[in-house]
Amino acid sequence: QVQLVESGGGLVQAGGSLRLSCAASGFTFSSYPMGWFRQAPGKEREFVAAVTGSGSSTFYADSVKGRFTISRDNAKNTVYLQMNSLIPEDTAVYYCAARRTYYGSYYDKKEYDYWGQGTQVTVSS
Repeated sequence: QVQLVESGGGLVQAGGSLRLSCAASGFTFSSYPMGWFRQAPGKEREFVAAVTGSGSSTFYADSVKGRFTISRDNAKNTVYLQMNSLIPEDTAVYYCAARRTYYGSYYDKKEYDYWGQGTQVTVSS
């Protein structure tokens, strides 16, 4: 049974940092590309970042490029999202997601097969 459990969310002031973690189980973690998405109130879920199974390639939304870093530790079955220089517009529920294939767009939430429950990130101004 696939499980994705996010942690590390919270309340932070603008300019601050947070590191999100997503612990995975129930599948061969290193074979699955992983992604982070976020959803703000009243908005659609949007792509934030993704990483290939080996960790050799990463992808970012333009809105977070240069501020956020996605990484993974395949020995720990965990993917991370380091978020720096946070702004109020980053406030959202952040979701970890896994996909079975390398084909298709890494930016499209429909390409992801498994989702975590989400962790709230709130950035105050």
